[in-house]
Amino acid sequence: MHHFQYHSGVLHAEDVPLPNIAAAIGTPFYCYSSATLTRHYKVFTDALAGLDSLVCFSAKANGNLAVLRLLGDLGAGCDVVSGGELKRALAAGIPGEKIVFSGVGKTSEELTLALENSVGQINVESEPELNRLNGIATKLGKSAPVALRVNPDIHAATHDKIATGRREDKFGVAWEDAPRLYKAAHDMNGIDVRGIAVHIGSQITDLAPFEAAFSKVAGLVNKIRDTGIDIRTIDLGGGLGVSYKHDNATPPSPAEYGEVVKRTVGDLGCKVIFEPGRVIAANAGILVTKVIYVKPGETKEFVIVDAAMNDLIRPAMYGAHHDVLPISEENAGSPKTKMDIVGPVCESGDRFVRDASLAALKEEDLVVFMTAGAYGAVMSSTYNARPLIPEVLVHGESFAVIRKRPKVEDLWVLESLPDWMDD
Repeated sequence: MHHFQYHSGVLHAEDVPLPNIAAAIGTPFYCYSSATLTRHYKVFTDALAGLDSLVCFSAKANGNLAVLRLLGDLGAGCDVVSGGELKRALAAGIPGEKIVFSGVGKTSEELTLALENSVGQINVESEPELNRLNGIATKLGKSAPVALRVNPDIHAATHDKIATGRREDKFGVAWEDAPRLYKAAHDMNGIDVRGIAVHIGSQITDLAPFEAAFSKVAGLVNKIRDTGIDIRTIDLGGGLGVSYKHDNATPPSPAEYGEVVKRTVGDLGCKVIFEPGRVIAANAGILVTKVIYVKPGETKEFVIVDAAMNDLIRPAMYGAHHDVLPISEENAGSPKTKMDIVGPVCESGDRFVRDASLAALKEEDLVVFMTAGAYGAVMSSTYNARPLIPEVLVHGESFAVIRKRPKVEDLWVLESLPDWMDD
Protein backbone atom coordinates (compact mmCIF):
# COMPACT_ATOMS: atom_id res chain seq x y z
CA MET A 1 0.00 0.00 0.00
CA HIS A 2 1.11 3.56 -0.68
CA HIS A 3 -0.28 7.08 -0.42
CA PHE A 4 -0.13 8.13 -4.09
CA GLN A 5 -3.75 8.19 -5.25
CA TYR A 6 -6.04 10.05 -7.63
CA HIS A 7 -8.37 12.64 -6.11
CA SER A 8 -10.82 14.41 -8.45
CA GLY A 9 -8.87 12.98 -11.38
CA VAL A 10 -5.45 14.34 -10.30
CA LEU A 11 -2.65 12.22 -8.80
CA HIS A 12 -1.77 13.28 -5.26
CA ALA A 13 1.04 12.51 -2.84
CA GLU A 14 -0.94 12.15 0.36
CA ASP A 15 -3.01 15.38 0.28
CA VAL A 16 -0.76 17.36 -2.07
CA PRO A 17 -1.59 17.53 -5.81
CA LEU A 18 1.58 16.60 -7.67
CA PRO A 19 1.09 19.40 -10.26
CA ASN A 20 1.44 21.87 -7.39
CA ILE A 21 4.90 20.53 -6.54
CA ALA A 22 5.90 20.53 -10.22
CA ALA A 23 4.79 24.14 -10.59
CA ALA A 24 6.79 25.16 -7.50
CA ILE A 25 10.11 23.41 -8.21
CA GLY A 26 10.05 22.19 -11.80
CA THR A 27 10.66 18.69 -13.10
CA PRO A 28 11.98 16.08 -12.79
CA PHE A 29 11.91 15.36 -9.04
CA TYR A 30 11.62 12.53 -6.55
CA CYS A 31 8.72 12.62 -4.11
CA TYR A 32 8.46 10.58 -0.91
CA SER A 33 5.43 10.01 1.30
CA SER A 34 5.97 10.27 5.06
CA ALA A 35 2.79 8.28 5.68
CA THR A 36 3.96 5.42 3.48
CA LEU A 37 7.43 5.29 5.03
CA THR A 38 5.85 5.26 8.48
CA ARG A 39 3.32 2.60 7.58
CA HIS A 40 5.88 0.29 5.98
CA TYR A 41 8.25 0.59 8.93
CA LYS A 42 5.48 -0.22 11.39
CA VAL A 43 4.21 -3.15 9.33
CA PHE A 44 7.74 -4.57 9.30
CA THR A 45 8.35 -4.10 13.03
CA ASP A 46 4.89 -5.46 13.90
CA ALA A 47 5.84 -8.65 12.06
CA LEU A 48 8.69 -9.14 14.54
CA ALA A 49 6.54 -8.93 17.68
CA GLY A 50 7.87 -11.24 20.38
CA LEU A 51 11.46 -11.06 19.17
CA ASP A 52 14.27 -9.06 20.74
CA SER A 53 14.98 -7.18 17.52
CA LEU A 54 16.54 -4.08 15.99
CA VAL A 55 15.50 -2.87 12.54
CA CYS A 56 18.38 -1.02 10.87
CA PHE A 57 17.13 0.69 7.72
CA SER A 58 19.55 0.22 4.83
CA ALA A 59 20.97 3.64 3.93
CA LYS A 60 22.05 2.40 0.52
CA ALA A 61 18.38 2.13 -0.46
CA ASN A 62 17.63 5.76 0.35
CA GLY A 63 20.15 7.87 2.24
CA ASN A 64 18.39 11.23 2.35
CA LEU A 65 18.84 12.82 5.78
CA ALA A 66 15.13 13.55 6.16
CA VAL A 67 14.20 9.95 5.35
CA LEU A 68 16.77 8.62 7.82
CA ARG A 69 15.59 11.08 10.49
CA LEU A 70 11.93 10.11 9.97
CA LEU A 71 12.72 6.41 10.38
CA GLY A 72 15.13 7.06 13.23
CA ASP A 73 12.42 8.95 15.10
CA LEU A 74 10.22 5.86 14.71
CA GLY A 75 12.93 3.76 16.38
CA ALA A 76 14.97 2.50 13.45
CA GLY A 77 18.70 2.05 13.46
CA CYS A 78 20.75 2.19 10.28
CA ASP A 79 22.73 -0.27 8.17
CA VAL A 80 25.64 1.46 6.45
CA VAL A 81 28.25 0.24 3.97
CA SER A 82 30.68 3.17 3.83
CA GLY A 83 32.17 5.88 5.97
CA GLY A 84 30.03 8.40 4.11
CA GLU A 85 26.84 6.52 4.96
CA LEU A 86 27.99 6.25 8.57
CA LYS A 87 28.42 10.03 8.75
CA ARG A 88 25.00 10.46 7.09
CA ALA A 89 23.33 8.26 9.69
CA LEU A 90 24.98 10.17 12.52
CA ALA A 91 24.04 13.50 10.94
CA ALA A 92 20.43 12.30 10.77
CA GLY A 93 20.49 11.75 14.53
CA ILE A 94 20.80 7.96 14.62
CA PRO A 95 23.04 7.01 17.57
CA GLY A 96 26.16 4.97 16.96
CA GLU A 97 24.94 2.02 19.03
CA LYS A 98 22.04 1.56 16.59
CA ILE A 99 24.28 1.51 13.52
CA VAL A 100 25.54 -1.67 11.86
CA PHE A 101 28.54 -1.25 9.54
CA SER A 102 28.47 -3.79 6.69
CA GLY A 103 30.44 -3.94 3.46
CA VAL A 104 33.18 -6.01 1.89
CA GLY A 105 35.85 -3.32 1.52
CA LYS A 106 36.03 -1.17 4.64
CA THR A 107 39.19 0.91 4.74
CA SER A 108 41.33 1.53 7.81
CA GLU A 109 39.92 5.06 7.97
CA GLU A 110 36.36 3.73 7.88
CA LEU A 111 37.02 1.11 10.56
CA THR A 112 38.59 3.79 12.74
CA LEU A 113 35.58 6.04 12.20
CA ALA A 114 33.26 3.19 13.23
CA LEU A 115 35.18 2.54 16.45
CA GLU A 116 35.45 6.23 17.33
CA ASN A 117 31.68 6.56 16.99
CA SER A 118 30.92 3.39 18.99
CA VAL A 119 28.84 1.65 16.31
CA GLY A 120 26.74 -1.21 17.58
CA GLN A 121 28.18 -3.87 15.30
CA ILE A 122 30.76 -4.26 12.56
CA ASN A 123 29.96 -7.07 10.14
CA VAL A 124 33.38 -8.42 9.17
CA GLU A 125 33.53 -10.05 5.74
CA SER A 126 37.04 -11.51 5.46
CA GLU A 127 40.02 -12.72 7.46
CA PRO A 128 42.21 -9.79 6.33
CA GLU A 129 39.53 -7.35 7.50
CA LEU A 130 39.33 -9.13 10.86
CA ASN A 131 43.08 -8.87 11.33
CA ARG A 132 43.15 -5.21 10.34
CA LEU A 133 40.23 -4.34 12.63
CA ASN A 134 41.92 -6.10 15.54
CA GLY A 135 45.08 -4.06 14.99
CA ILE A 136 43.18 -0.76 14.80
CA ALA A 137 41.04 -1.53 17.86
CA THR A 138 44.06 -2.60 19.90
CA LYS A 139 45.92 0.57 19.00
CA LEU A 140 42.90 2.67 20.02
CA GLY A 141 42.43 0.72 23.24
CA LYS A 142 38.96 -0.37 22.16
CA SER A 143 37.11 -3.64 21.72
CA ALA A 144 35.41 -3.89 18.34
CA PRO A 145 31.88 -5.38 18.43
CA VAL A 146 31.98 -7.95 15.62
CA ALA A 147 29.73 -10.33 13.76
CA LEU A 148 31.26 -12.41 11.00
CA ARG A 149 29.21 -12.31 7.82
CA VAL A 150 28.98 -15.86 6.56
CA ASN A 151 28.23 -16.91 3.01
CA PRO A 152 25.68 -19.76 3.15
CA ASP A 153 25.88 -20.57 -0.58
CA ILE A 154 22.15 -20.04 -1.01
CA HIS A 155 20.90 -19.22 -4.50
CA ALA A 156 18.04 -16.74 -4.24
CA ALA A 157 15.84 -16.21 -7.28
CA THR A 158 16.78 -12.61 -7.98
CA HIS A 159 18.80 -10.59 -10.49
CA ASP A 160 22.41 -11.75 -10.78
CA LYS A 161 23.72 -8.29 -9.92
CA ILE A 162 21.94 -8.22 -6.53
CA ALA A 163 22.45 -11.83 -5.43
CA THR A 164 24.97 -11.88 -2.57
CA GLY A 165 24.77 -15.24 -0.81
CA ARG A 166 26.28 -17.64 -3.35
CA ARG A 167 29.71 -19.23 -3.07
CA GLU A 168 30.89 -17.31 -6.14
CA ASP A 169 29.80 -13.92 -4.76
CA LYS A 170 32.31 -11.57 -3.15
CA PHE A 171 30.46 -11.22 0.14
CA GLY A 172 31.12 -12.89 3.49
CA VAL A 173 33.45 -15.62 4.67
CA ALA A 174 33.20 -19.13 3.30
CA TRP A 175 30.86 -21.31 5.35
CA GLU A 176 33.51 -23.96 6.02
CA ASP A 177 35.96 -21.29 7.27
CA ALA A 178 33.59 -19.82 9.83
CA PRO A 179 34.41 -22.02 12.86
CA ARG A 180 38.15 -21.37 12.48
CA LEU A 181 37.65 -17.63 12.08
CA TYR A 182 35.35 -17.44 15.09
CA LYS A 183 38.02 -19.08 17.22
CA ALA A 184 40.66 -16.71 15.84
CA ALA A 185 38.43 -13.69 16.49
CA HIS A 186 37.62 -14.88 20.01
CA ASP A 187 41.36 -15.04 20.80
CA MET A 188 42.03 -11.47 19.58
CA ASN A 189 42.47 -8.72 22.19
CA GLY A 190 40.75 -6.07 20.09
CA ILE A 191 37.69 -8.09 19.06
CA ASP A 192 34.46 -8.67 20.94
CA VAL A 193 32.67 -11.47 19.09
CA ARG A 194 28.98 -10.61 19.23
CA GLY A 195 27.20 -12.51 16.52
CA ILE A 196 26.68 -13.99 13.10
CA ALA A 197 25.52 -12.04 10.02
CA VAL A 198 24.05 -13.22 6.73
CA HIS A 199 22.56 -11.45 3.71
CA ILE A 200 21.65 -13.46 0.60
CA GLY A 201 20.53 -10.73 -1.79
CA SER A 202 17.95 -8.13 -2.67
CA GLN A 203 14.47 -8.12 -4.23
CA ILE A 204 13.75 -11.71 -3.12
CA THR A 205 10.10 -12.66 -3.58
CA ASP A 206 10.23 -16.28 -2.38
CA LEU A 207 10.54 -17.19 1.30
CA ALA A 208 12.27 -20.52 0.67
CA PRO A 209 15.82 -19.07 0.28
CA PHE A 210 15.37 -17.10 3.50
CA GLU A 211 14.26 -20.18 5.37
CA ALA A 212 17.19 -22.21 4.03
CA ALA A 213 19.73 -19.53 4.94
CA PHE A 214 18.29 -18.79 8.39
CA SER A 215 18.14 -22.50 9.23
CA LYS A 216 21.81 -22.89 8.32
CA VAL A 217 22.67 -19.89 10.48
CA ALA A 218 20.77 -21.37 13.43
CA GLY A 219 22.84 -24.53 13.16
CA LEU A 220 26.03 -22.49 13.01
CA VAL A 221 25.04 -20.53 16.13
CA ASN A 222 24.78 -23.76 18.09
CA LYS A 223 28.03 -25.08 16.63
CA ILE A 224 29.95 -21.94 17.59
CA ARG A 225 28.38 -21.86 21.04
CA ASP A 226 29.55 -25.43 21.59
CA THR A 227 33.12 -24.13 21.33
CA GLY A 228 32.52 -21.75 24.25
CA ILE A 229 31.93 -18.58 22.22
CA ASP A 230 28.84 -16.64 23.27
CA ILE A 231 26.80 -15.66 20.21
CA ARG A 232 24.42 -12.89 21.25
CA THR A 233 23.21 -11.38 17.96
CA ILE A 234 22.03 -12.70 14.63
CA ASP A 235 21.98 -10.24 11.74
CA LEU A 236 19.67 -11.60 9.02
CA GLY A 237 20.25 -8.74 6.58
CA GLY A 238 17.46 -7.55 4.30
CA GLY A 239 16.32 -8.51 0.84
CA LEU A 240 12.54 -8.89 1.07
CA GLY A 241 11.18 -7.87 -2.31
CA VAL A 242 8.34 -5.66 -3.49
CA SER A 243 6.08 -5.66 -6.53
CA TYR A 244 7.15 -3.25 -9.25
CA LYS A 245 4.14 -4.13 -11.43
CA HIS A 246 0.63 -3.41 -10.20
CA ASP A 247 -0.72 -6.58 -11.82
CA ASN A 248 1.98 -8.92 -10.45
CA ALA A 249 1.39 -11.45 -7.71
CA THR A 250 1.99 -9.90 -4.30
CA PRO A 251 5.38 -10.83 -2.78
CA PRO A 252 5.46 -12.39 0.69
CA SER A 253 4.34 -9.98 3.39
CA PRO A 254 6.53 -8.89 6.29
CA ALA A 255 4.21 -10.93 8.53
CA GLU A 256 4.96 -14.09 6.52
CA TYR A 257 8.67 -13.25 6.58
CA GLY A 258 8.47 -12.73 10.34
CA GLU A 259 7.01 -16.20 10.80
CA VAL A 260 10.00 -17.70 8.96
CA VAL A 261 12.34 -15.76 11.23
CA LYS A 262 10.59 -16.92 14.40
CA ARG A 263 10.45 -20.52 13.17
CA THR A 264 14.17 -20.70 12.34
CA VAL A 265 16.02 -18.52 14.86
CA GLY A 266 13.40 -17.37 17.33
CA ASP A 267 14.35 -19.82 20.09
CA LEU A 268 18.08 -19.09 20.15
CA GLY A 269 17.91 -16.29 22.72
CA CYS A 270 19.68 -13.84 20.41
CA LYS A 271 18.95 -10.26 19.55
CA VAL A 272 17.93 -10.37 15.89
CA ILE A 273 19.03 -7.51 13.61
CA PHE A 274 17.40 -6.73 10.27
CA GLU A 275 18.58 -4.50 7.41
CA PRO A 276 15.48 -3.77 5.28
CA GLY A 277 15.64 -1.06 2.66
CA ARG A 278 13.53 -1.63 -0.44
CA VAL A 279 10.54 -3.11 1.40
CA ILE A 280 10.23 0.11 3.44
CA ALA A 281 11.22 2.78 0.92
CA ALA A 282 10.44 1.57 -2.61
CA ASN A 283 6.68 2.12 -2.71
CA ALA A 284 7.07 5.28 -0.62
CA GLY A 285 8.69 7.17 -3.49
CA ILE A 286 7.96 8.21 -7.07
CA LEU A 287 9.78 10.03 -9.85
CA VAL A 288 7.79 12.82 -11.50
CA THR A 289 8.80 13.89 -15.00
CA LYS A 290 7.45 15.96 -17.90
CA VAL A 291 7.02 15.13 -21.57
CA ILE A 292 9.37 17.19 -23.76
CA TYR A 293 8.49 15.77 -27.17
CA VAL A 294 6.35 13.05 -28.71
CA LYS A 295 8.39 11.75 -31.64
CA PRO A 296 6.59 9.62 -34.24
CA GLY A 297 8.38 6.41 -35.20
CA GLU A 298 7.76 3.80 -37.87
CA THR A 299 6.11 1.30 -35.51
CA LYS A 300 5.50 3.30 -32.33
CA GLU A 301 5.89 6.69 -30.69
CA PHE A 302 8.88 7.78 -28.65
CA VAL A 303 7.77 9.84 -25.68
CA ILE A 304 10.82 11.85 -24.61
CA VAL A 305 10.69 13.02 -21.00
CA ASP A 306 12.98 15.28 -18.98
CA ALA A 307 14.08 12.54 -16.56
CA ALA A 308 16.84 10.24 -17.75
CA MET A 309 18.90 7.19 -16.87
CA ASN A 310 21.22 9.34 -14.78
CA ASP A 311 18.22 10.13 -12.54
CA LEU A 312 16.81 6.59 -12.36
CA ILE A 313 19.29 4.00 -13.57
CA ARG A 314 17.42 0.83 -12.58
CA PRO A 315 15.78 0.21 -16.00
CA ALA A 316 19.12 0.63 -17.81
CA MET A 317 21.19 -1.27 -15.24
CA TYR A 318 18.87 -4.11 -14.26
CA GLY A 319 16.23 -4.12 -16.99
CA ALA A 320 13.89 -3.10 -14.19
CA HIS A 321 10.24 -2.22 -14.65
CA HIS A 322 8.51 0.78 -13.07
CA ASP A 323 4.79 1.28 -13.59
CA VAL A 324 3.95 4.55 -15.34
CA LEU A 325 0.97 6.69 -14.36
CA PRO A 326 -0.25 9.95 -15.89
CA ILE A 327 -0.88 12.84 -13.54
CA SER A 328 -4.41 13.12 -14.91
CA GLU A 329 -6.45 9.97 -14.41
CA GLU A 330 -7.25 8.06 -17.59
CA ASN A 331 -10.77 7.15 -18.55
CA ALA A 332 -11.29 3.41 -18.69
CA GLY A 333 -12.18 3.65 -22.37
CA SER A 334 -9.24 5.85 -23.41
CA PRO A 335 -7.66 4.68 -26.69
CA LYS A 336 -4.17 3.23 -26.28
CA THR A 337 -0.99 4.13 -28.14
CA LYS A 338 2.12 1.98 -28.49
CA MET A 339 5.13 3.88 -27.17
CA ASP A 340 8.59 3.82 -25.65
CA ILE A 341 9.17 6.31 -22.84
CA VAL A 342 12.77 7.51 -23.06
CA GLY A 343 15.06 10.14 -21.64
CA PRO A 344 17.30 12.71 -23.35
CA VAL A 345 20.66 11.13 -22.43
CA CYS A 346 22.81 10.12 -25.39
CA GLU A 347 22.53 6.37 -24.81
CA SER A 348 20.17 3.84 -26.36
CA GLY A 349 19.87 2.34 -22.89
CA ASP A 350 18.18 5.54 -21.68
CA ARG A 351 14.75 3.93 -21.91
CA PHE A 352 12.26 3.66 -19.06
CA VAL A 353 9.52 1.69 -20.80
CA ARG A 354 9.55 -0.31 -24.05
CA ASP A 355 6.48 -1.03 -26.18
CA ALA A 356 4.02 0.22 -23.59
CA SER A 357 0.34 0.47 -24.45
CA LEU A 358 -0.81 3.68 -22.77
CA ALA A 359 -3.22 6.51 -23.38
CA ALA A 360 -1.70 9.09 -25.69
CA LEU A 361 0.66 11.63 -24.10
CA LYS A 362 1.45 15.12 -25.34
CA GLU A 363 4.08 17.78 -24.68
CA GLU A 364 4.05 19.23 -21.15
CA ASP A 365 2.10 16.27 -19.71
CA LEU A 366 3.35 15.07 -16.34
CA VAL A 367 3.94 11.36 -15.83
CA VAL A 368 5.07 9.39 -12.81
CA PHE A 369 7.34 6.37 -12.42
CA MET A 370 6.11 4.41 -9.43
CA THR A 371 8.04 2.43 -6.81
CA ALA A 372 11.09 4.67 -7.10
CA GLY A 373 11.80 5.36 -3.44
CA ALA A 374 14.60 2.80 -3.17
CA TYR A 375 17.76 2.70 -5.32
CA GLY A 376 16.58 5.76 -7.24
CA ALA A 377 18.04 9.04 -6.03
CA VAL A 378 20.93 7.30 -4.26
CA MET A 379 22.17 5.81 -7.55
CA SER A 380 21.75 8.96 -9.62
CA SER A 381 24.66 10.72 -11.31
CA THR A 382 25.53 13.85 -13.25
CA TYR A 383 26.17 12.05 -16.55
CA ASN A 384 25.81 14.34 -19.60
CA ALA A 385 26.39 17.29 -17.21
CA ARG A 386 22.86 16.91 -15.86
CA PRO A 387 22.48 18.20 -12.28
CA LEU A 388 21.02 15.94 -9.62
CA ILE A 389 17.28 16.40 -9.26
CA PRO A 390 15.37 17.52 -6.16
CA GLU A 391 13.93 15.22 -3.55
CA VAL A 392 10.67 16.20 -1.88
CA LEU A 393 9.06 14.85 1.30
CA VAL A 394 5.29 15.11 1.70
CA HIS A 395 3.52 15.13 5.05
CA GLY A 396 -0.26 15.41 4.83
CA GLU A 397 -1.04 18.70 3.11
CA SER A 398 2.56 19.96 3.29
CA PHE A 399 5.69 19.29 1.27
CA ALA A 400 9.32 20.28 1.67
CA VAL A 401 12.32 20.12 -0.64
CA ILE A 402 14.80 17.84 1.16
CA ARG A 403 17.45 17.98 -1.57
CA LYS A 404 17.49 21.10 -3.71
CA ARG A 405 18.26 21.22 -7.41
CA PRO A 406 21.83 22.48 -7.91
CA LYS A 407 22.85 24.86 -10.65
CA VAL A 408 24.64 23.45 -13.68
CA GLU A 409 27.67 25.54 -12.70
CA ASP A 410 27.85 23.64 -9.40
CA LEU A 411 28.94 20.56 -11.36
CA TRP A 412 32.45 21.89 -11.87
CA VAL A 413 33.10 23.81 -8.66
CA LEU A 414 35.57 21.11 -7.56
CA GLU A 415 37.40 21.19 -10.89
CA SER A 416 40.26 23.46 -11.88
CA LEU A 417 42.57 24.14 -14.79
CA PRO A 418 46.26 23.35 -14.35
CA ASP A 419 48.67 26.29 -14.11
CA TRP A 420 49.97 25.86 -17.64
CA MET A 421 46.48 26.50 -19.05
CA ASP A 422 46.12 29.89 -17.37
CA ASP A 423 46.02 32.86 -19.74
